[in-house]
Amino acid sequence: MNENKLWSKDFIIVSAINFLLTLVFYLLIVIIGVYAVEEYQASTSQAGLVTGIFIVGSLIGRLFIGRSINSIGLKKTLFIGLTFYIISTSLYFIHIGITFLIITRFLHGIALGIAGTATGTIVAQIIPNTRKGEGIGYFSMSATLATAIGPFIGLLLTQHTSTEVVFSLCLALGVFSIITALFVKIPTHIASQKTTVTKGIRLSQFIEPKAIPIGIIVLLISLGYASVLSFISFYAIEIDLVAAASYFFFVYSLAVLVSRPFTGRLMDVKGANYVMYPAFIIFTVGLVLLGFSNNSVLLLVSGALIGLGFGNMQSCTQAIAIKLTSPERMGLATSTFFIFLDAGLGFGPYLLGLILPYTNYRNLYIGLGILVLVTTALYFLLHGKKERESTRA
Repeated sequence: MNENKLWSKDFIIVSAINFLLTLVFYLLIVIIGVYAVEEYQASTSQAGLVTGIFIVGSLIGRLFIGRSINSIGLKKTLFIGLTFYIISTSLYFIHIGITFLIITRFLHGIALGIAGTATGTIVAQIIPNTRKGEGIGYFSMSATLATAIGPFIGLLLTQHTSTEVVFSLCLALGVFSIITALFVKIPTHIASQKTTVTKGIRLSQFIEPKAIPIGIIVLLISLGYASVLSFISFYAIEIDLVAAASYFFFVYSLAVLVSRPFTGRLMDVKGANYVMYPAFIIFTVGLVLLGFSNNSVLLLVSGALIGLGFGNMQSCTQAIAIKLTSPERMGLATSTFFIFLDAGLGFGPYLLGLILPYTNYRNLYIGLGILVLVTTALYFLLHGKKERESTRA
């Protein structure tokens, strides 16, 4: 058996499950607010809550499963998450008011948090140590593809069919995921790495302290991408580039898909700094260029640069968080990484929305580009300096 083999059956299956779960998330997030308004006459604030409460649920799911995943067992945790995922998805078919829809979204988010932490931890464990950066990069592409395909499918289906059909598709994907998970085999030495949950409440039971510094970087850079996810449609209308904007995330995903195999391998061979520092610069240029876009070419080029920048930083920082921790705490490290990422992507739009009345979209993107550039110095202080010293050693 080749211990350095990356594309194992289990790696492919778990990556596929992660893709399907993320696909459902992005498929629903673009249509659920409109659904709440049309089905339940929800107010704007209620529609926003229906959309955002999912992220809160996901955060809570990751927070609590991170401390227990090793004591429960990786495969068992995955099945718990997927079962809860199917049950919560079934609740969308019950129409008894906006409050119940909000509860459904919250529970669905918790399920994704549990299942997503399980898939990330399993992959982190089965990837060979010498190919961690490359492996995490490929695994992260499953989520990257979902961010582009999910919204496209969601909007397409709502134009040609009913919301019930959309919910049925989401449920079918959940059922398919749990059936596929039956074929995942966790290596014996990994499956037996169980730890007991200690009594009492300590922060280290929910958060991996070693992953917090890189988590802070993830939180700050994710604000930049949150602004793109949330406001690109409004910005495109403002600058009269709606047609070009429809291809923005396709170009973004293409840039990530093309670059990830090289950047992941580069991280393994040379170290994270060789990926992170150029990515900071590229992401900064992409956001600033987006702010200055006045034609389709500039808009799509900015999408490619943001993909090369943020898309690769996302997988690189996840690999960093995992490499900093011991094998028995990889579940917590994975959970901690996604808590910071989800916090930035989930709460970022609300915080940035408070700023928008005092500025415009152009200045917002340029300002966030400057924030990413400043974060480069923070990265050096929190991790880059240590990375450089360890690489030299």
